[in-house]
Amino acid sequence: MVAELGLHYYRFSISWPRLLPKGFDYKISETGKAYYNNLIDGLLKKGIEPLITIYHFDLPQSLQDLGGWTNPLIVDWFADYARVVFSLFGDRVKMWLTINEPIVICDMTYKSGTSAPGIYSPYFGAYLCNKYVLLAHAKAWRVYDEEFKPKYHGKVSLAQHLLWIEPATDADQDLAEFAMQVAVGRYSHPIYSEKGGWPPGLEKVVEELSKKRGLHKSVLPAFTQEEIELIRGTHDYYGFNLYTSRLIKKKTEDSVNRWPQTDAADLGAVLLEASEWGKSSVVNWLSVHPEAMRRQLKWLKKNYGDLEYVITENGMATNTSLHDEDRINYYKSHLMQVLLAIKEDGVNVTHYTAWSLMDNFEWMYGYSVRFGLYEVDYSDPKRTRTPRQSAKFYKNVIKSNSLDVPTE
Repeated sequence: MVAELGLHYYRFSISWPRLLPKGFDYKISETGKAYYNNLIDGLLKKGIEPLITIYHFDLPQSLQDLGGWTNPLIVDWFADYARVVFSLFGDRVKMWLTINEPIVICDMTYKSGTSAPGIYSPYFGAYLCNKYVLLAHAKAWRVYDEEFKPKYHGKVSLAQHLLWIEPATDADQDLAEFAMQVAVGRYSHPIYSEKGGWPPGLEKVVEELSKKRGLHKSVLPAFTQEEIELIRGTHDYYGFNLYTSRLIKKKTEDSVNRWPQTDAADLGAVLLEASEWGKSSVVNWLSVHPEAMRRQLKWLKKNYGDLEYVITENGMATNTSLHDEDRINYYKSHLMQVLLAIKEDGVNVTHYTAWSLMDNFEWMYGYSVRFGLYEVDYSDPKRTRTPRQSAKFYKNVIKSNSLDVPTE
């Protein structure tokens, strides 16, 4: 499928428990190692560059039993795991992502309690995770930078999950900007800003909220100066996933909406649901608002400078159908916004990744929604893959390097 589409690169993830079945680096699975070696070599043989994510939500149970992402020791556990990955595959892989979507690992997990590991700890758990996931990324980046980059010359970053937030009214502009710092800056400012550390104003706001809850100190763990320096600058490019956007407004007494990744309720704000903002889709969190892509890219450049920007996920879900015009329109409109950001705003976007190659398991939705360019027949024991109309469109875009292409 990858070769059929003419892709220049293919993003996939290493499974931590598949490679290290005990979670720790003293035992490497030979079967797991062989699987990834075969995949990497097969891609390179076809002229396709592998873009590897080291961690994509699959924490070994043995480490979760010890506290997972709320245990400070996970910083070193992850660095040890990353070292194993770099040592096994770094001779052939030049593009890396340490961690996929830290905000989902921390905020959407501990603030909902419905995602693995199924622990509801919206204040302590989420914010402890915030700190340790950033430190884990930083240590892994420095492992590569110091031990592997001199001989392999690759690039390492992480994949941020971004949500573009706009003010519902002119009076909500400051609120929208601060919400962006909470949702995006919390995981970006420590890495990409010149000063490092938490975004301006965040520590004060969380401290005030903590006191209102009757706590004696802030639930947001402070960084030491040494930790700030450890995290700051640990990037070779900026990788991000973007699907949708929201409007934000000041909260009124009858407002009940909540979106875990922004702390909107704690900010005295509410984010409007998808049906109130853009065209809705078959998943309730994803409204279609292509202009968000360009606006997000401009915001990133303004806040973090002229970096290389890599779009690591972008796509939409549909129901079962090979004729997915909505998905084609989604990709075409979002790619147009990327093109405008490059040509008119001077944003250095080098990669664009469609989510996803084929239908897959989508967490809370299971197999009930389809994101794939290729449809998977789950009733067939062979799991037959069939290209949708969007796959043909995407193939033509890659082949012609143009958006003005046929869809058949």
